[in-house]
Amino acid sequence: METLDWIVVAGYFGILLGVAWWVIRKGKDTSEDYFLAGRNLGWFVVGASIFASNIGSEHLVGLAGSGATDGVAMAHYELHAWCLLVLGWVLAPFYMRSKVFTMPEFLERRFNPMSRTMLSLISLFAYVLTKIAVGIFAGGVVFSTLLPDLSFLGLDSFWIGSIMVLILTGAYTALGGLRAVAYTEALQTFVLVFGSALVTYFGLRTLGDDGTVAAGWSKLHEICGADMFNLWKPIVRAGAEGTWAPIREVAADGTITKEAWYFNSHYPWLSMLFCAPVIGLWYWCTDQYIVQRMLGAPNEQQARRGTIFASWLKLLPVFIFIVPGMICFALAKSGQIEALSAEMIDPTTGEVIRSNAQAAFPLLVQHVLPVGFRGIVVAGLLAALMSSLAGVLNATATLFTMDFYSRIVKGVSQERLVWIGRVATGVLVVVGLMWIPVIKNTKGLYDYLQSVQSYLAPPIFVVFFFGIFVRRLNGPGCLATLIVGFIMGLFRLAIDTPVSLKGYAYAEGSFFWIMNNVFFQYYSILILLVCTAVFYLVSYLTKEPDYQKISGLTYGTVTDTHRADSRSSWGVMEVFWSAAVLVMIILIYCYFRG
Repeated sequence: METLDWIVVAGYFGILLGVAWWVIRKGKDTSEDYFLAGRNLGWFVVGASIFASNIGSEHLVGLAGSGATDGVAMAHYELHAWCLLVLGWVLAPFYMRSKVFTMPEFLERRFNPMSRTMLSLISLFAYVLTKIAVGIFAGGVVFSTLLPDLSFLGLDSFWIGSIMVLILTGAYTALGGLRAVAYTEALQTFVLVFGSALVTYFGLRTLGDDGTVAAGWSKLHEICGADMFNLWKPIVRAGAEGTWAPIREVAADGTITKEAWYFNSHYPWLSMLFCAPVIGLWYWCTDQYIVQRMLGAPNEQQARRGTIFASWLKLLPVFIFIVPGMICFALAKSGQIEALSAEMIDPTTGEVIRSNAQAAFPLLVQHVLPVGFRGIVVAGLLAALMSSLAGVLNATATLFTMDFYSRIVKGVSQERLVWIGRVATGVLVVVGLMWIPVIKNTKGLYDYLQSVQSYLAPPIFVVFFFGIFVRRLNGPGCLATLIVGFIMGLFRLAIDTPVSLKGYAYAEGSFFWIMNNVFFQYYSILILLVCTAVFYLVSYLTKEPDYQKISGLTYGTVTDTHRADSRSSWGVMEVFWSAAVLVMIILIYCYFRG
C-alpha cells in the first residue's frame, strides 16, 4: 500500500461516514424506522442493499479461496440468482401484505407463537455461527495479508483488522438502523463491484503472455484444466491410475490421515442438484438477513423490482470472486509470481495449500494491481466486509428485539425498543468473537459456511415453502419440524466441531467417524427428507388450521382482492428482465461445463 492507495481508502471512508451521518440525522427513533427504514426504500436501494449484504466476507475470502482450490464448483451457489426471482414473484405478495417485521413473525401469523420463538432461536444461533463470526474473521484475513507487520498491544494484524472492522461497522449500524445500513450498502455496492472487476482485469492481463485479457483467459483455461472449469463434478473422483478411488488426505510422511470412500469433498453434481437449491431458497427467500431489505420497500411493486435488480447483480460474483481465485492459483502454479507460488503451492506435492487459499483475493490485490488501483480495491474489500457485517448486526437486533423482548415486556416505548436492539447487537458480537477460533482452524471459510448453513436450512425451507403452498399443514407440524431439523443439525455440528477446532480424530469405522465423513450436502438432504415427513405426519395427525385466520397467507386462502392487488403491481418490463436473468444463468451453465 502506497500513499496514493491510503488516500483513496481514506476518501472512501470519508464518503461512507458522510452518507451514514446524513441518514442517521434523517431517521426517527421509532421501531419501524430503525428496523425497516420506515418502509420507504425504493427498488434501487432494496436491490443494491440485498446484494451488498450477501456479498461479504465469505465471498471476498472464502469464495475466491474456493475458486483457487476447486475452480467454479461453488458457482452453483452464485447462480442461485433465480431464487431472488422466487422471492419477488412468489413470496413477496405474502410477506408484503402481512406487514411483519421479521420472518419468525410471519410464521406466527401462519402457524403459532411457538413456531415464531423456535425460528428466532435457530436464526440467532445461525447468525453467530456463520455471518457475525465469519464477517469479523474475514476482516482479519484481509488485514493480515495486506498489512502483515501491523501489531498493537500484543495483537497481530489479524485481530486488529477483525476488531477495527467490527467497531467501525457497529457504530453506524447501531446508530442508524436499517436506513443507515441500506443507504451505505447502496454506495458500497458500486465500490465493491468496480474494485473487484479491476482485480479480474489486471489479474488476467498479468497472466496473459502478451498482456491482454483474452490471452490471460486462454492461459487460465490451459493451467486450470477442464475440471476446474466444470460446474458438474463427478460423484466420485478418479484415482491417479484412472480408476475410481477413495479420497484421501496424506500427511507429509506419506501416511493416510483421513479416508472418505463414499463421498466427494469437491461438490459432486448429485448433491449440488438436490441440496444447493434448498440452501439457496432458504437463504434468499426466508432468511431475515436478506428479506428484511425487501420488507423495507413501500409496496409489492418496489419490492419485486428490487429483487429483480439484485438478481442481476448476483450474477457478477462468478467473474469477480471465483475467477480471481482461479487466476491466483494459475499465477502461483505457473511460477509467474514467485511470492504467490511460495504462499499457495506445496513444494512437495505441487498442489495448492487449501488452508492458505482463502487469502487468494487479497494476495492477488497485493501482487497484480498498480498503485492507486490497489486503494480502490482495498476500499471495495472493506466495503464488502462492512456491508455484510452491518446487515447481519441489524437483522440480529431486529430478531431479538421484535421476537423476544417486545413479546416479553409489554407496552414498551419505541425509544426503548431501539435501545434494546443496540444492546443485543453488542452482546452477540462478543459471542461471535469467541467463535472465531473455530473458524480459523477450518480448512476453508466457504466450506465451513456452507456446511453450517446446510445443517440449519432444511427445516426452515420446509416450513416456509410447504406452509405457503399447502394450507392443511398446521402449527404443531411446523413446530415439530423445526425442532427435529434443528436437533439433527446440532448433532452433526457437535460431531464436526472437535475435528475442526482441535483436530480430533474419531476411531476409523466408528459411528462418529462415519457421520463426520459423510459429505455435508448428503447429510443436509437427509435432514430435508426427515423434516418433510415430520411436517406432513404431525399436521395430518392433528387438527386442521383455522383457514379464516390464515387468509392471504397461503395459496389456498388467497382471495380475489389479493390476486387483483398483486397483479396490478407488475407489467411487461418486470417479466422481460426476469426472463433475461434466467437466460443468462442458462448461458453461464452451458459455458462452464468443462
